[in-house]
Amino acid sequence: VPTQVLRSLAAGAIVVGLVSIVSALTLLPALLGLLGDRINTLRIPLLSRNLGRTEAAEGRMWRAIVDRVLRRPALSLIAAATVMILAATPIFGLHIGSSGVSSLPNSLPSKQGYVALQRYFPAQSTYPAQIVVQGAGTVARDDLARLRARLASDPRFGPGALLASPTVAVTLLSLPIRGDPSSPQAVAAVRDLRARLLPAALAGTRARAYVGGDTAQNADYFDAVTNPTPAVLAFVLGLSFVVLLVAFRSIVIALISIVLNLLSVGAAYGLLTLVFLHGLGATLFGFQHVHAIEAWVPLFLFSVLFGLSMDYQVFLLSRIKEHHDRSHDTTAAVASGVARTARIITGAALIIIVVFIGFARGQLVMFQQMGFGVAVALLLDATVIRVVVLPSVMSLLGDRAWYLPRWLSWLPRIEIGQG
Repeated sequence: VPTQVLRSLAAGAIVVGLVSIVSALTLLPALLGLLGDRINTLRIPLLSRNLGRTEAAEGRMWRAIVDRVLRRPALSLIAAATVMILAATPIFGLHIGSSGVSSLPNSLPSKQGYVALQRYFPAQSTYPAQIVVQGAGTVARDDLARLRARLASDPRFGPGALLASPTVAVTLLSLPIRGDPSSPQAVAAVRDLRARLLPAALAGTRARAYVGGDTAQNADYFDAVTNPTPAVLAFVLGLSFVVLLVAFRSIVIALISIVLNLLSVGAAYGLLTLVFLHGLGATLFGFQHVHAIEAWVPLFLFSVLFGLSMDYQVFLLSRIKEHHDRSHDTTAAVASGVARTARIITGAALIIIVVFIGFARGQLVMFQQMGFGVAVALLLDATVIRVVVLPSVMSLLGDRAWYLPRWLSWLPRIEIGQG
C-alpha cells in the first residue's frame, strides 16, 4: 500500500506539473493575447472600486512591518531564528515507519476485522512472514522444524506452519507475527529473523533462505525510501546552490537561500514529530497520535517544500537584486523587495496552504501528516522566513551579501527578472 500511494502521488505530481507548464507556456498567453484589454471588462463592482487603494494599503502595511524589522535586525533575527530552531528541535525524535491498519478509521471493515483478530486470535496474523528455504533437502526441513519449535515460545511470533514442496527441494515456514504487520515491533522481529535467527538455524548448510510477506515488504520498503535520502538531499542542495550562484552571482546569497530553506523543512519535520509522535495538539487538530511518520512523507515534504520555498526565494531576491543594482543600498533594496513581493508570496502560499489543509482534514493519517507538514512549513516560510529572517540577515551583511570570489568572476550574467 505505501508503495502504491507513493507511485500514485509521484505520477499525479508529474502529470499536474506537465499540464501546468504546458498551460502556462501555451494556453494562458494565447488567451491573454486574444482578450487584450478586455481582460479587465468584467470587474467585481464593490471590490474593483477599492482595489487600487487596497493594494496601496497592503504595500504600506508590509513596508511598515519590514521597516520595523530592519530597525533592529539583530534582535529580529535572534527572535525569529529561535522560533524556527525550537520548531525544528523535535526532529531528533523523528521515527520513520508506517502506521498500518491500526491507524485506519474504526468504521472500515478491514480495521474491524483486524481488531477482532487481535482480540480473539492474538497469536494469528493475516500477514505472516513467509520463510522460503531452497536446497539441503531434509536437513533444511529439520532445521526449520527446530526453529519453529524454538520460536513457539517467542512472544513476537505465533505458531508456524511447515510445508514442503513434493517436487523440488523447497520448504516453506509460514510464521505469524503478532500485532500490526507495519508496527515497529513487527518490523524489528522480521529484521531479527533475517539477521540472526534464520542464519543461526541454517548454519552449516548450503541452503538459501528468503523471508517474504507483508512485514518483510514493509522493512524493505523503509530501507528503499530512507537509504537513498542522503544522496537525494546532496544532489538537490548541490544543484540548487549552483543555480542560485549563477543566477545572483553571489556565493553568500546562494548559501543563505539553502540554509533558510533547510530551516523551513526542518521546522516542518520537527512539528510533524511534535504533533503526531508526541501527540502535542493532535486532539485539538483532530489528528491521530501514532508511533511513526509514514516513510514516504519526509522525502515528499522535502521535495515539495524545497521547491516552493526556492520559488519564493528567487522571486523575492530577484526584486531585491534589481533595486540593489540601481541604488547599491542593500537595506533599502531589501525593504523595497519585501514590500513589493510580500502580498504575492503570501497570497500564493495561502492558496497552497488551504489546499493541503484539506488533505490534513482527512481520516487517513498519511494524508494528515502530508497536509499538516506542507501547510505549517509554508506558513512559516512565507511569514517568518521571508519577512523577518531573510531581511534581517541581508541587512546585517550589507554589501557582503553580494560577495563573489574573483576566481568565480567568469560566471555568466543572467537576467532573472525585470523591474
